Amino acid sequence: MDRFVCIHGHFYQPPRENPWLEAIEAQDSAYPYHDWNERIAAECYGPNAFSRILDGEGRIVKISNNYSRISFNIGPTLLSWLEAAEPEVYREILAADRQSAARFGGHGSAVAQCYGHLIMPLSNSRDKETQVIWGVRDFQHRFGRPPEGMWLPETAVDIESLDIMAKHGIKFVILEPGQAKRARGGRRTAWRDVSGSQIDPTRAYFTRLPSGRTMNIFFYDGPISRAVAFEGLLDDGKKFARRLASGFSDSRDWPQLVNIATDGESYGHHHDFGDMALAYALEHIESNGIATLTNYGQFLEMHPPEWECEVWESTSWSCAHGVERWRGDCSCSTGGNPGWNQAWRRPLRDALDWLRDTVVPLYEEEGRPLFSDSWAARNQYIDVILNRDDDNLAAFFQQVSGRQLGEEETIRALKLLELQRHAMLMYTSCGWFFDDISGIEPRQVIHYAGRVIQLAQELFGDHIEEQFLKLLAAAVSNIPEQGTARDVYDRYVRPSIVDLPKVAAHYAVSSLFEAYEEQNRIYCYEIAVQDRVHDSEGAAQLAVGRADVRSVITRESGDYSFGVLHFGDHNFSAGVRPFRGDDAYAILNQETGEAFNRADLPEVLRLLDNHFGDLRYSLRSLFRDEQRKVLSAVLTSTMSEMEAPYRQIFEHHAPLMRFLMDVGFPMPASFKSAAQLVLNSRLRDALQDGGAVATDLDDIIRDARDWNVELDTAGLAYTAQHAVEAVARSFAEAPQDFDLLVRFERRIAVLKRLPFSVDLSSIQNMYWRVLQSTYPEQSARAGAGAAEARHWTERFRNLGALLSVRVS
Repeated sequence: MDRFVCIHGHFYQPPRENPWLEAIEAQDSAYPYHDWNERIAAECYGPNAFSRILDGEGRIVKISNNYSRISFNIGPTLLSWLEAAEPEVYREILAADRQSAARFGGHGSAVAQCYGHLIMPLSNSRDKETQVIWGVRDFQHRFGRPPEGMWLPETAVDIESLDIMAKHGIKFVILEPGQAKRARGGRRTAWRDVSGSQIDPTRAYFTRLPSGRTMNIFFYDGPISRAVAFEGLLDDGKKFARRLASGFSDSRDWPQLVNIATDGESYGHHHDFGDMALAYALEHIESNGIATLTNYGQFLEMHPPEWECEVWESTSWSCAHGVERWRGDCSCSTGGNPGWNQAWRRPLRDALDWLRDTVVPLYEEEGRPLFSDSWAARNQYIDVILNRDDDNLAAFFQQVSGRQLGEEETIRALKLLELQRHAMLMYTSCGWFFDDISGIEPRQVIHYAGRVIQLAQELFGDHIEEQFLKLLAAAVSNIPEQGTARDVYDRYVRPSIVDLPKVAAHYAVSSLFEAYEEQNRIYCYEIAVQDRVHDSEGAAQLAVGRADVRSVITRESGDYSFGVLHFGDHNFSAGVRPFRGDDAYAILNQETGEAFNRADLPEVLRLLDNHFGDLRYSLRSLFRDEQRKVLSAVLTSTMSEMEAPYRQIFEHHAPLMRFLMDVGFPMPASFKSAAQLVLNSRLRDALQDGGAVATDLDDIIRDARDWNVELDTAGLAYTAQHAVEAVARSFAEAPQDFDLLVRFERRIAVLKRLPFSVDLSSIQNMYWRVLQSTYPEQSARAGAGAAEARHWTERFRNLGALLSVRVS
């Protein structure tokens, strides 16, 4: 009897972008990475695109793209981030869908997702429709084909959502077995109660919908899926393969499909090397003829469902109480904080519902003169989100408005559509999933609400925020010092709000430390510098100028003059106002310049204050990443001054420190602090510039070990990895360059001497590509007697041994 295996990975991350910048700012908890998306990409998304299969000696014998042999969906917001931040991984994901179509009878393995990962049963009908349309359009844009299946966020299901999905061409969904209510083998057979996860997950089912359409449903194997996610099944690829095979039964007389579904992050982020266990299990199942790998689309074509089912509405895979986790205190939590409650969930949803419903009639009224149909325009707005070029925007408005809009109309129309986009993003399911209203995920959805409020105030007047905040105040944190959701709004959201003057101020302050061009892009804003005068005297700096600021998102723009005075260290004062003409600007420039040249900084400050009226911008006004960059520059000289005494203590007293260690005398705290600072700094410098030789490195490592110095292993490993990646990339681009090969080999040899591990995966990937492309030719030339090819292949094999890659 035919036996098939399908593994589905739901790859998704909560949106982390600042809604005003459309970019993720630094997240310290992801150290040494910039943010959690970058970290999880390194631990999961990248490794699954380049997963290793090892031999008995732990050497890489094959690198495969896991995505091409499983079923997967990747959230549209995550795909958008991967496209910009991890283009190589993004390309491999798109390629995997094409490869899987060739492997699985023309059926690509990628599955679409409802766009914003909101809980569909808790959404209104209009939002459900938009979420499906946006999910389908985003998928088509990226994968170049219509999706066959669609992932329901948290597998939260209701009949209306299934009907909308079927209306838009979706053929199947994937659900948890406990969501099945009853099933039957044909219309003339009796219904069987299959509640309580009694449904047989080895066949496909269909359900009839009110419209007369049908939706095919796969119920994944619950016990095996839980073992992958929570029971350590990914510790051993062979054990994983055996457990999948255990899902088959000789008692079944139909083609059996063992299918599982888990968060895709199980394969490498939640479980170290989970991607390798997945790759090994797939290889083992296929090479040993245990079953045939397939995906849902191919299985549906080969074995159309004969059994009908009904589902329990408003149920999900991660809440035992249906969908209460996203609107009430149902006791479902992460379990890390006993005694906490989630009573804050209901008032948070109530506040967002009020905000959404309040702006709906205003959106319709304001949109009436701008759109032929305001809601149809929202449905089609995904085409602009995917491509904000001027030509595409003009084509969009021609379609939804029947004419080209004027400049002010365009700005107003885009603000209306952005208001609607953020009014859906604020329902991202992660906002309710975790344990407290003050967590990063609830804060994120409140940030989206803050953007809705800002746009609503600009469009309709200032009458929404206060009532919204009153509703938020009912959501009380479990952490007394965090207060309520209203306090969260005041503490975290207000400081993040950006307008055009703030962007101009950001440019003004950061321009003291960064060389900008005349035309610049700062996140989702364009800066056109009309004029700028910069003077410096000692630690003090003055910049006065004029710049046009334009939002790429709403096309709103402004012409601003600015002035910024840096006193030294972290002390900045800056002012921004709309440009008032050449005469006023010339006076500002002349007066402040003359006062600065006299070193009369109080007078400069007074003149700036007179001109701008309110010097309310400072270093705090910079966006987080640039703020840290400026602080790093400001701190460079300060840190050098602070480190000098420590270096003197270390270098002068190192013999004494060694003697104290030899005789077992406790190391004085000041000595240990000096050693920790100096040795970490020396090791970081050596790894970063590549100038370290083995003896120098050994000396640093020996001293760190002997004096029990705690090394910043995470940061040092990150530094070492990226420094060697640059060398590896140069070699991959010119693989026959023998000098580059030697340099590459020496750098890897240095890494092997470190007392901590360095992630070599991306470096191994580059080596593997050269192994597949250049090595065969060089090996053949070496065999024919070419001396230079022989030297090259010998060094290349040595490098392979260092990288744990088998070269045959």
